[in-house]
Amino acid sequence: MNYQPPLEDIHFILHDVLKAPAQLQALPSFADTDAELMRQVVDEAGKFIAQEVAPLQGVGDSIGCTFVDGKVITPPGFKDAYQAFWQAGWPALACAPEDGGQGLPAVLEAVLFEMLSGANHGWTMAPGLLHGAYECIKHHGSEALKAGYLEKVATGEWLATMCLTEPHAGSDLGLVRTRALPQADGSYRLSGTKIFISGGEHDLTDNIVHLVLARLPDAPAGPKGLSLFLAPKVLPDGSPNAIHCERIEEKMGLHGSPTCVMRFDEATGWMIGEPHRGLNAMFVMMNAARLHVGLQGIGLLEAAWQRADAYAKERRQMRAPKPKMSGTPDPIAEHPAMQRILATQRAWIDGGRVLAYRTAIELDIAKRHPDAARKHTAQQWCSLVTPVLKAAWTAQAFHGGSDCLQVFGGHGYVREWGIEQIVRDSRVTMIYEGTNEIQAIDLLVRKVMPDGGAGLSAMLQTLCEGLDKQLAAHSQFMRQVAELGQLTSTLMEASKADQELAYWVADDYLRAVALTLLAWAWLQIGDVVNPDTLNSDPARWTAAASAMRHWVLPEFDMRLDIINGRLAEIAMRPPYSS
Repeated sequence: MNYQPPLEDIHFILHDVLKAPAQLQALPSFADTDAELMRQVVDEAGKFIAQEVAPLQGVGDSIGCTFVDGKVITPPGFKDAYQAFWQAGWPALACAPEDGGQGLPAVLEAVLFEMLSGANHGWTMAPGLLHGAYECIKHHGSEALKAGYLEKVATGEWLATMCLTEPHAGSDLGLVRTRALPQADGSYRLSGTKIFISGGEHDLTDNIVHLVLARLPDAPAGPKGLSLFLAPKVLPDGSPNAIHCERIEEKMGLHGSPTCVMRFDEATGWMIGEPHRGLNAMFVMMNAARLHVGLQGIGLLEAAWQRADAYAKERRQMRAPKPKMSGTPDPIAEHPAMQRILATQRAWIDGGRVLAYRTAIELDIAKRHPDAARKHTAQQWCSLVTPVLKAAWTAQAFHGGSDCLQVFGGHGYVREWGIEQIVRDSRVTMIYEGTNEIQAIDLLVRKVMPDGGAGLSAMLQTLCEGLDKQLAAHSQFMRQVAELGQLTSTLMEASKADQELAYWVADDYLRAVALTLLAWAWLQIGDVVNPDTLNSDPARWTAAASAMRHWVLPEFDMRLDIINGRLAEIAMRPPYSS
């Protein structure tokens, strides 16, 4: 079966739970973006994805990309689908009209890429970096670069890459060695090798815009010595740039996306932003990419759930104890073990949508709201929640996808049913755009600790406002908030005695934050779920809510126990001495 865009569920989260149209229409830029327009865009996106992108999932994996004489040939159908995609205007949804975009809210772009990832992760890797490249060039590029490249990237006519990693330097960008020599005409000559470059070479578009981190001759050592450059595959005069694809990687998954080793042989490039401040410009691209990777996790888990749910409804097998005396086997969807797996994944998918869509809405509020205080709280939400979405939901895509494979039994382990491809494809989301361990360190060490946890506490307390303290579900959430706040204070104090403490417990801390946010998201869903107004089976929402209580949220206490165990060890040590 092919992935089916879950349009009804998406509309429910957008309109009923988050009331997105009302929030966005409060922003002057989106005064005309009403519910009808948002529904129309999402429905048309779903139709395009179901017809053009989802059917290519299997061929992308089985045939994959081929490498011939330095050129990459994408799987059959990929190029035609991409040309139809950009010519229909889909990459340009959230770009400014003056740049060739449609000026629509970021949340519609988020929905689009969630569905694309669920339908065909390999194909979606191609346009996946466009939004970040657009923002990077728009905010940091010179007027000349904007004139030559901004509209081409905004519309998706040209695709883009992010060239950071080198063979000796993974996440530690301070080790980057690629050199940039200034030229008399204001350009630079780039020399070096980059690895793991998604879409570094392909046949989908006529040109590829490479954004490359490199060092000037006078650059200081470390990450503060990096500058950012734009180096196109084809130069403005139509000649090829000195950029070569040496090979494509043979990967565990994502066979439909070429992961390239790229060699720059004094390639021509132009600086983006200021000298030695390349990371400032690049982080605009990386932060946008991290939200979209979180959305990939949601889309991939939805795709895995769809296959498992469909199979469970068809596959029949006897079970014990059997509720009725009959010799007819039941669909395994009625078996408690299968119900538990499927309902647990739904809890993560639905709650993740609430958080991811709200984050996309907050991005526009941070950019466009007239009130400075509201812009600040929106930016704070995005800063804190983005690493949580990236880490927790990509982990769930892989581990939850593996649980969905379990529903198939032995059939899940063979290629015929397609579920094993989703498990393989999803694994990389825990690694790229900053590993999940880096996301956890980013959250605790760089976002929470510098202000003593005040920002996170303020955000969570805001979520508590308006909740009925007498309702059991609400009181559970407020308990989590209180305990997380106390834990944060304890960690801050204990870190004075053990400077490595935060790095030991960062993963557990991020999971605790994720489960707290997930609990809040399900409160929002529970407040509006009404069996009389839902077209879908209301039992599916109540089953997921039950899974949240019984099988998901208990992990919160486990994570706190792990961290408290580490704290207890520190408390037993001799007093800290410098």
